[in-house]
Amino acid sequence: MRAGFRVILEASGFDVVGEAATGAEAADAVAEARPDVICMDVQMPDMDGIEATRRILARAAAEEAPAPRILIVTTFDRDDHLFAALDAGASGFLLKNAGPEQLVGAVRVVAAGDALLAPEVTRRVIERFAPAPASDHSDARIYGELTERETEVLRLLAQALSNAEIAQRLYIGEATVKTHVSNILLKLGVRDRVAAVVHAHRHGLA
Repeated sequence: MRAGFRVILEASGFDVVGEAATGAEAADAVAEARPDVICMDVQMPDMDGIEATRRILARAAAEEAPAPRILIVTTFDRDDHLFAALDAGASGFLLKNAGPEQLVGAVRVVAAGDALLAPEVTRRVIERFAPAPASDHSDARIYGELTERETEVLRLLAQALSNAEIAQRLYIGEATVKTHVSNILLKLGVRDRVAAVVHAHRHGLA
């Protein structure tokens, strides 16, 4: 599987700077290889990918170093893996039955600082963290600081559109969309796009 991933990623222009067979090896290798993105399995010997993710990000925080973006790529479509990975700080969750194009696209998305979930699990995340919309859809305490354009972008984020798709829909540049997304995350006080989508559903904006 690792050999296949290497071939796919290198053919798409990525530099693969290392491999690891266990979670412990992955956690140790990161300090030397300094990857921008890690494709992390869940079930591995010695230490699973969830704990490895947690340790890698904790070490980066302790050292005040740039944290790698971690994409969980697993065979197992299980809620406990999904929510544990998100809680550990993973930036994405992809199933191994995804095609090469989806893998490459997912790496590009998380490398750009965005978060990604496989389509199969997005609805479950929303249902888990946003069980019911708030009664007041225009709660000023929640959305009063967002501009009209930022609110439009958030609505489209909640439809699981990419930055490129949002740019096309709103007839603006992709860089402008990234700026709006950054402002939205800052104003809502959330970590990433997934949390912003959950926020939008929880408060009835989507």
